[in-house]
Amino acid sequence: MTGPDDSTQAAGYAQRLSDLQGARWKRVLDVQRPYRRHLRRMRLGRTLDVGCGIGRNLEHLEGSGVGVDHNAEAVATCRARGFDSYTTEEFPTSVASGRAFNALLFSHVLEHMTRADAVTLVHTFLPYVERPGTVVFVTPQERGYASDATHMEFMDLDVLAEIADRCGLAVERSESFPFPRLFGKVFTYNEFVVVATAT
Repeated sequence: MTGPDDSTQAAGYAQRLSDLQGARWKRVLDVQRPYRRHLRRMRLGRTLDVGCGIGRNLEHLEGSGVGVDHNAEAVATCRARGFDSYTTEEFPTSVASGRAFNALLFSHVLEHMTRADAVTLVHTFLPYVERPGTVVFVTPQERGYASDATHMEFMDLDVLAEIADRCGLAVERSESFPFPRLFGKVFTYNEFVVVATAT
């Protein structure tokens, strides 16, 4: 959620997300369908979506998610779409922060920062998840990582496992999605997914 010039915090970044998500071909082909089904099959319960952007995963969570993001324009877009979302400054004193979450979701967030900052971010939001609770990390593979100039550190399954360990989380499952790992160098939307437990 941070970068060398805070570019993910700028209004233009929220607009870029809107443009990418709203591309006509993506709507016609429903390219989000496998990702939507994958997230719903996890049955995460009440989920805090950290780095929610303009609400793609909040939509997938079907009303069981609350979003937080440091980009005020992205949060405004989420609210306009009817999602419960807050800036990082607003969230700690919001009504939403007073109820424990079943899960934390960090989807396409950690690669925008250094490994040390990723650990700090996870630690910041861990107090909001009940025990035992679920923590999900999703990051892009090589092709996806190269597609965004605001990406700072490549986070593969080993790095995500290290972050989980440093945060006291037990990794339950790790995978390449939606295709096997070898597709990550050519397919922009292949992802690393790690599911861990907070005890």
